Amino acid sequence: MEVFWFIPTHGDGRYLGSAEGARTVDAKYMQQVAQAADRLGYGGVLLPTGTSCEDAWVVASSLIPVTEKLKFLVALRPGLMSPTLSARMASTFDRISNGRLLINVVTGGDPVELAGEGVFLGHDERYDLTSEFLEIWRRELKGEVVDFEGSHLKVEGGKVLYPPVQAPYPPLYFGGSSPAGQQVAADHVDVYLTWGEPPQEVAKKIDQVRQLAAERGREIRFGIRLHVIVRETSEEAWREADRLISKVDGDAIAAARKVFARYDSEGQKRMSDLHGGDRSQLEIYPNLWAGVGLVRGGAGTALVGNPTEVANLMKEYAALGIETFILSGYPHLEEAYQFADLVFPLLPLKGVQSANGPSSTSPFGELIANSVKPAERASVK
Repeated sequence: MEVFWFIPTHGDGRYLGSAEGARTVDAKYMQQVAQAADRLGYGGVLLPTGTSCEDAWVVASSLIPVTEKLKFLVALRPGLMSPTLSARMASTFDRISNGRLLINVVTGGDPVELAGEGVFLGHDERYDLTSEFLEIWRRELKGEVVDFEGSHLKVEGGKVLYPPVQAPYPPLYFGGSSPAGQQVAADHVDVYLTWGEPPQEVAKKIDQVRQLAAERGREIRFGIRLHVIVRETSEEAWREADRLISKVDGDAIAAARKVFARYDSEGQKRMSDLHGGDRSQLEIYPNLWAGVGLVRGGAGTALVGNPTEVANLMKEYAALGIETFILSGYPHLEEAYQFADLVFPLLPLKGVQSANGPSSTSPFGELIANSVKPAERASVK
């Protein structure tokens, strides 16, 4: 199991849907979150994409020199740039970071936003474009000189002179719930991502994509994108969930649902259907809460509970085949510590080292009365 965190390039705060408690996200704050994730042992960070966010490639590039091991899951947007330019950017980033780039392929699901970017294709056409884009991108990073003519893209002599560190190219992550999206996953990607639906729904997706990939002689790994609210007791965690949406009123929910209704994204439709705009029915599965999706687009569910409850639900997803968990919490700096402190000891994590190495100060926290060592605390159960 590997756990990633999130860089909130679209803003952060203590309440959803409110300017109260909002936190300015600038270069220094994003560095704080990235350095915390790096030190705590998260395997990587996701950087969001879209008109409401700072540019993911620029932000990720700025974080390379202030981190050591952290990997960056950065959005590649078919239709918004040429595949050759995108391949060259990926190769450069991978070399400069010494192999710390991961690629998040985002086709897009909001026709209004896409029109602003100059993309006027229908849902399935966008996935056709994505498939053509990835064929060119993958071949160029493998070292081929590419001549390609498809329905949407044409390249003559496309090439990347300097190869990436990761061979044959940085791993491709991708999420698409529709049949067209799943076909792209089966043909091209390394890790298929789903948003946090109840385990039985996630299992269906995994089975569908795994079968499609097998028909092509390919194997795919799986990941899930969730928020998390974990506290030492269940009662504390659920109070925190209620507090997070305490400033969200009916007008905010109605405004969000109006925007979501214009999307042609099957994944966004599935997220919205989990709660139906009804804040009285938000626990959709034990310790899985849909409150975030009342006003937030994209990933709209959170793991909520004490450390054991949260870890057990993660293990339930892992038993289905989920290997990568991409998490976030509000505010992101404090919640990165909260999750690592409480849940990391309960998980079979890949490559996580304790942050408590040799130190010139006490490794036991603050001493009692400046001289008495506190008893070591066992992992939270």
